[in-house]
Amino acid sequence: MKKNSIIIIDFGSQYSQLIARRVREMGVYAEVLPFHENIENIFAKEPKGIILSGGPASVYTEGAPTLDKKLFDKKIPVLGLCYGMQLLTHLFGGEVERADKQEFGKAELLIDDLENPLYKNIPNKTRVWMSHGDHVTKVAEGFKIIAHTDSCVAAIVNKDRNLYAFQYHPEVTHSEHGTEMLKNFIFNVANCEKNWSMGNYIENTVKEIKEKVGNKKVILGLSGGVDSSVAAALINKAIGKQLTCIFVDTGLLRKDEAKQVMEIYAKNFDINIKCIDAEERFLSKLVGVSEPEAKRKVIGKEFVEVFNEEAKKLQDADFLAQGTIYPDVIESVSVKGPSATIKSHHNVGGLPEDLKFELLEPLRELFKDEVRQVGRELGIPDYMIDRHPFPGPGLGIRILGEVSKEKADILREADAIFIEELRKADLYNKVSQAFVVLLPVKSVGVMGDERTYEYTAVLRSANTIDFMTATWSHLPFEFLEKVSNRILNEVKGINRLTYDISSKPPATIEWE
Repeated sequence: MKKNSIIIIDFGSQYSQLIARRVREMGVYAEVLPFHENIENIFAKEPKGIILSGGPASVYTEGAPTLDKKLFDKKIPVLGLCYGMQLLTHLFGGEVERADKQEFGKAELLIDDLENPLYKNIPNKTRVWMSHGDHVTKVAEGFKIIAHTDSCVAAIVNKDRNLYAFQYHPEVTHSEHGTEMLKNFIFNVANCEKNWSMGNYIENTVKEIKEKVGNKKVILGLSGGVDSSVAAALINKAIGKQLTCIFVDTGLLRKDEAKQVMEIYAKNFDINIKCIDAEERFLSKLVGVSEPEAKRKVIGKEFVEVFNEEAKKLQDADFLAQGTIYPDVIESVSVKGPSATIKSHHNVGGLPEDLKFELLEPLRELFKDEVRQVGRELGIPDYMIDRHPFPGPGLGIRILGEVSKEKADILREADAIFIEELRKADLYNKVSQAFVVLLPVKSVGVMGDERTYEYTAVLRSANTIDFMTATWSHLPFEFLEKVSNRILNEVKGINRLTYDISSKPPATIEWE
């Protein structure tokens, strides 16, 4: 199945993950790799096609991301998008310059070669999404222009080398026939087969888990969230009672989380689960720690130590399972190298080098919506599948600055009110992730006739498809007013509430 794949080479585009999702939605496996990936590793994957993503750089500047031309020796079909088109032009001797008229937004595409397989069943005039400051001023030798706009060369092809390129972004919904154009490349040029489905994924993954684990035992850190729940159900399907789930109450969970999780799993699954009360342990380790990455590392390390202790009580517990998903992996491996990562994820970056277990991460190739599909296929109830994501470090990264029990208790109460009101207003399933953040900022307020000096909290709600990009939720003012009144009146310790209207990018969904 993986050999019938498309490789997306990432040059730093905010749309790289979207390209992968579009391809997977067509029933073809897609994988994202950074531009500096070893070429032999790419060839070893035997891709049917390669897509070069866009990116913020200019190909003619010093240090711009590039590729070894050996990538093109095997004549695997390549589609360059935006920066990818400019890079192909640059590598093969064409010219790319700063455009006098830069294009950002919708543009009219005029197709010059309707016989080209990329444009099968596409009208000769259509609207596409442009986002570029540079453009091709001289096409490289061997390339032919197959589409244009009023201000730029919009598509080129070199049939002898099996190279194709668009200046625009077919992967975004604003490109009217963009999905059809991508399909034409995937099926008419790269000749891929449709064999990527969640049913196939479950079948293959269960087989792989059985082969990898054998008769040994696995422990899994169960958070109660979607990712760990699906990972637990999938591994349980493969090896049954060889799996033991460790649910750790870190003191950084949502209100009544521990009680609810244990009740839910007892009712819906025949899985070994052990609950560990480690609140004091985690909070003591976090005293004096305020930097976000440091908090993540502390929490991740403590999790592993808890597992190490519990593993000693289990015979042959050689594997540590995690609910790591694909966006976790991608965000932890920047195209610019580790120094430029957005943030290390608890499931990826918080593990020590001397980890005593072999990792088992059955979901690390899946996007969030695919994880939910797997969960439904496995029979997990909708009310569990549709829960909003909750980060591994829990409230530890929603309490900005140093963490304490007092702050965690305050945040738990505020967050519970926000979620309760979202459910009452039938808004919970209409937003992708919603929570409250507690700031290390106090301000003066008045309650009754008394002066207060309490914390400021932030409501955060985001809408997204893949959690790689997101927009803030346009919640009704009346709803926000109701939530604000309840939190300010009912939660002792908060006297000011704000609403976060930042999108991702430039912000992230979580604050830390």
